[in-house]
Amino acid sequence: MKALDDLIYDLKAGKRRAQSVLYKEYAPALLGLCMRYSKSKAEAEDVLQEGFIKIFEKVGKLQKTSSLVPWMKRIMVNTAINSYHKNLKHYYHQDIDEVQIDEADGVEKVEYLSGISPEVVMKAVQELPEGYKMVLNMYVFDGFSHKEIAEELNISVNTSKTQLLKARKKLKTTFKKAF
Repeated sequence: MKALDDLIYDLKAGKRRAQSVLYKEYAPALLGLCMRYSKSKAEAEDVLQEGFIKIFEKVGKLQKTSSLVPWMKRIMVNTAINSYHKNLKHYYHQDIDEVQIDEADGVEKVEYLSGISPEVVMKAVQELPEGYKMVLNMYVFDGFSHKEIAEELNISVNTSKTQLLKARKKLKTTFKKAF
């Protein structure tokens, strides 16, 4: 823990070596997070770079050493969401009618995922339509509520629920066909 405290102290002092150490240590895992939100590896790498710039600029605000990783993940997710908004006009974005769905309809068993490698799951998630992918990532992987997703993506809560449901159904169909 002392080494991490020293690293954060050096980061707050703006030392380039500390920035390099942090980047080398955490970039691979954070790139995986960025890939979940991006259409391509190049786009994910751009999000990663933007996110690290924000991390280096805001590290002075970090209160507890133990919260470093969750704090960095939140910055990366927010950077990815901002990138999504910025590039929205470039994406094929399918509008979905607001549909009232029962809360239970959004919950599905994921038994069909047993035995499927994480790489295959990642690839399938990447191939989802942008709206589905964003909602799925935010809800399933990053723990956002439908209300938070709606606020971040400027959609309704019902649209968030619908997109999650459709994303899960599409993934289920994809995995059943593949296996």
